[in-house]
Amino acid sequence: MALQTSNETEPSRVDIDALEEPTLIEFGAVWCGYCVAARPSITLALAAHPRVRHIRVEDGPGRRLGRSFRVKLWPTLIFLSRGKEIERLVRPADAAVIKRALARLEPTA
Repeated sequence: MALQTSNETEPSRVDIDALEEPTLIEFGAVWCGYCVAARPSITLALAAHPRVRHIRVEDGPGRRLGRSFRVKLWPTLIFLSRGKEIERLVRPADAAVIKRALARLEPTA
């Protein structure tokens, strides 16, 4: 389940920490070439994990959620289990590395 966020709808860190379901948070920017290049790999990897919640966060200077996760480069993928970070990928090269992280997040998929 993907959720596009904007300035007005960015979830709070408290909301993120309270998530029970396996979640992938994708930090990036619409104008970021790395983000655009990674999007097909992210989509492909997520296709095999329909129970993983996907939250896409438009990040940038002064954005609290990205700063709370210490995001420095885009895209940064944060894999959460019960609101706790279990893995992080920065500028993933291909769908295979994302699939491996998702398999650790949701091993029974």
